[in-house]
Amino acid sequence: MGQPKSENITWHAGTHSREARERILGQRGVTLWFTGLSGSGKSTVAREVERMLAARGRHVYTLDGDNVRYGLCQDLGFSPEDRTENIRRIGEVCKLFTDAGTITLAAFVSPYRADRDRVRAILPAGDFVEVYVAADLSVCESRDPKGLYRKARAGEIAEFTGISAPYEEPERPEIALRTDQEDVASSAARVLRFLEDRKVIAT
Repeated sequence: MGQPKSENITWHAGTHSREARERILGQRGVTLWFTGLSGSGKSTVAREVERMLAARGRHVYTLDGDNVRYGLCQDLGFSPEDRTENIRRIGEVCKLFTDAGTITLAAFVSPYRADRDRVRAILPAGDFVEVYVAADLSVCESRDPKGLYRKARAGEIAEFTGISAPYEEPERPEIALRTDQEDVASSAARVLRFLEDRKVIAT
């Protein structure tokens, strides 16, 4: 983990501990990191998990790859260096949200294994759950909800993951989903069962 450039700064703890915040919320803070190719279903599954958790009265928030580029990461492009910085920033946001007791759903292509591992490393053990949302490239291309694969194949988008830029699959994800073999509801239900088993939420 890098050191801040600023000098003469001090971390200030809040008046409530993380444990106190979690007692108030009736849940444990955790980050679910959804990674996979564009079109694999990351955001779709994350939104369904969010809906199901909210229906149970859980405090949950989804961080979406496109959304954060409107504000927090609007100065970043898609070069390898910018992708790494994008994930670093989101990781720090997830760290704060998790400490606040929020169930955070982060849906990002995040193609580099080292970047995802770096986020895992800044969170306490057990607070980072890697969710690999897998689907064959041909399926992702057939979905292509934003028309990005078509543009990438036509050479209109440079450094597009899966076509002209690499994607490094997770080696040991806590959850592996095959969205080309099961529907969204089934995938989301498996995520909720994991949270119940880990006692993040009550059954």
